[in-house]
Amino acid sequence: MVAFGVQNIFYTGFVKGLEITPEWAPAHTFWAYLDGVLLMVGGIGIAIRVKARLGAVMVAAVYFASVVFLRIPRIGLTVHDIGERTVLFEPLTIGCGALFLAGMFLPAARVLFGISMIVYGIDHFQVLSFIATLIPAWIPGRLFWSAFTGAAFIAAGLCIITRWQMRLASFLLGLMFFLWVVVVHAPRIAASPHNGNEWNSGLVALAICGAAWILAE
Repeated sequence: MVAFGVQNIFYTGFVKGLEITPEWAPAHTFWAYLDGVLLMVGGIGIAIRVKARLGAVMVAAVYFASVVFLRIPRIGLTVHDIGERTVLFEPLTIGCGALFLAGMFLPAARVLFGISMIVYGIDHFQVLSFIATLIPAWIPGRLFWSAFTGAAFIAAGLCIITRWQMRLASFLLGLMFFLWVVVVHAPRIAASPHNGNEWNSGLVALAICGAAWILAE
């Protein structure tokens, strides 16, 4: 969350991939800085466990507000556009993780989190070959792992929604995201340290890893 906040300030809200500040907002720079500060303060509070619940509420508010102001007006595009679905469900997923930590709206957040995982899984199967290209070449059977992760998303989502083996499913889901950060995203970020898209992808994976592990607890 701190990294997202720094990024939002650095790019004055024009962040590729996971925008949280509407471009059309009056006094756009002010709102971009405010969003960034809220994420930074919330993230620090969570990390050092000082007003952590308040910090989690701040984080949730920022991401759910971005869904309301940026994604809901474009909801019609999500049916046929994987990119639009991604930028809708990623902030929803992160917002749900913050609600888990805050202990608020838990049943609704859990179901929404599970639905998001199922959507990610379905999307994986629609672009299996592309996902396979993101897997490092030194890993054999890249197409298999692409399909496996899609199935793992759907299985984890169903377990989380139904609460059957939810703790195990959430832990394994978080582990999958953590391994992606280490194996897939970290090398790509290191290769292109000035690419905001690569940073976004890695930070999103890390944030959802945290959300899944919070749910597991």
